[in-house]
Amino acid sequence: MSVREKFDAWAADGRDRGMEERHWHTAKEALSRMPVEDGDAVLDLGTGSGYALRALRERSIGRGYGIDASVEMVTNAAGYTEDSSIAFLRGDFESLPFESNSLDHAFSMEAIYYADIDSVLTELKRVLRPRGTFYCAVDFYEENVHSHEWEAFIEVPMSRLSRDEYRQAFERAGLHVAAQDNIPDREVEIPPAEEFPTESFDTRAAMVERYRTYGTLLTVGVVP
Repeated sequence: MSVREKFDAWAADGRDRGMEERHWHTAKEALSRMPVEDGDAVLDLGTGSGYALRALRERSIGRGYGIDASVEMVTNAAGYTEDSSIAFLRGDFESLPFESNSLDHAFSMEAIYYADIDSVLTELKRVLRPRGTFYCAVDFYEENVHSHEWEAFIEVPMSRLSRDEYRQAFERAGLHVAAQDNIPDREVEIPPAEEFPTESFDTRAAMVERYRTYGTLLTVGVVP
């Protein structure tokens, strides 16, 4: 099954809202760090339900563009807002439908690893203006051992990079890595030790590590 087919099925089943709820715990922290200003044009790569752009519009960005490989995701996202300053498009991450130097900032949560990461970063470098930023957030990465089984579960190709490999990929694309850190998920409730093992974790320590230690890896790239 292709990435598009997988996420079309998830959106048709209403799972886009569930993804939004899970990702929001750390995505909101990443979004709060973005240096957006009034009137900025912002791209959300792998927009899903469009929650990131709806949040950024509350900070008065001028125009938001949500790109997703899934037609169903784009259709759902468009139905969740009446804001004419946000547009949702079905598109290829590796061939973005924007002019060079036309966007101020870009954001992506749990999406870049479904495509060729080097190609995506090269495209983002092209469409972002000088001093534009890309905030790349992922839970699926090498150090987070609790995410390693996701590819088999989702049954679509995924690229699992380490923290250093993300940095190197940004640099190969010509992006300066201005920051890189882990955002802990402090909202997922962790049961007491006597309630383990659970369906997902053998021990409480493993669950604490997944959410409080690893959380979301955020890499921030800046166009020179």
